[in-house]
Amino acid sequence: KINLLLKVTGKRPDGYHEIVTLLARISLFDTIVLTFGQPGISVQCPHPLVPEDGSNLACTAARAFFQALGVDDGVAIDIDKVIPVAAGLGGGSSNAASVLLGLNEHYGFALSEEKLKDVAAGIGADVPFFLLNRPCIVRGIGNILEPIEKWPKFWYVIVKPPLDVSTAWVYGNLKLKLTKGEYQYIVNWLRKGCFEIRHILENDLETVTASHFPVIATIKRRLLDVGAEGALMSGSGP
Repeated sequence: KINLLLKVTGKRPDGYHEIVTLLARISLFDTIVLTFGQPGISVQCPHPLVPEDGSNLACTAARAFFQALGVDDGVAIDIDKVIPVAAGLGGGSSNAASVLLGLNEHYGFALSEEKLKDVAAGIGADVPFFLLNRPCIVRGIGNILEPIEKWPKFWYVIVKPPLDVSTAWVYGNLKLKLTKGEYQYIVNWLRKGCFEIRHILENDLETVTASHFPVIATIKRRLLDVGAEGALMSGSGP
């Protein structure tokens, strides 16, 4: 996924930040293979930066699914990693959602869409979004999803410099005046018949990441120089 707009609108007592963001799925994906008939849950991925233990969100998703279903089953999860790691593209969250969808199909759709969404929300803020196959306005801590019915087709160019950024580090260093009214701004923008994408591209987290990694600003300038309609860092970057 990419964030076409990300505004931080508040901070909750539990430390989570409330946001308004515009998320769109893109045609970049990992491949997940689920193999049944073995005890326990295992994860295998040859990528050196992807954990193969219980901390992998795909493993977390399988545990949460079995718990919600009330069964003590096992599954082997193989991940062919294509989405860059720690890039602000939601790779781990999309894997978790794929595991939930795959398990639910295997067990005859035992969990309703609403129950599956609840399970996804307990795994990570972006996971519920990946259960849907359409762009969304996302609010709260990622738990309020509003699908967008009409969305123009764009070509997206994704650039991933050789950097890895921790989302927790970015939010921990965020020092911005919290903004209000962003939801209505997005709604009004979407009501327009003609989309000018550059008018909505904004990411509050970009100031934190780009100040530490100035190559992000360089990449943005070069994209614009060669004719991009707009350029923006996705999520917490890079």
